[in-house]
Amino acid sequence: QVQLVESGGGLVQAGGSLRLSCAASGRTFSMYYIDWFRQAPGEEREFVARINWSGGTTDYADSVKGRFTISRNSAESTVYLQMSSLSPEDTAVYYCATKIGMQDYWGQGTQVTVSS
Repeated sequence: QVQLVESGGGLVQAGGSLRLSCAASGRTFSMYYIDWFRQAPGEEREFVARINWSGGTTDYADSVKGRFTISRNSAESTVYLQMSSLSPEDTAVYYCATKIGMQDYWGQGTQVTVSS
């Protein structure tokens, strides 16, 4: 099993920056990647970014390319999402997630609110 705990959310003005953290514990050696997703009120959960746990390769949704950066600290089993040039459209609950075998693991989410 893997446990994921997000932190770092909050209220920020449009144009501002915020860094989210996702701390992983448990069978982290079995993880291949960690994703960030987000879900705005009344919307479906959407993919934001992915980082490969071993090689560090990354992938981003088009909506965040050039503004968000995903990174990892393998020694601390933590993944970060650095968000900049935030807009109200980025307001959502942000979740980190991974999959081991057929089992999905999700954190509890952290709220990001961007005011205009």
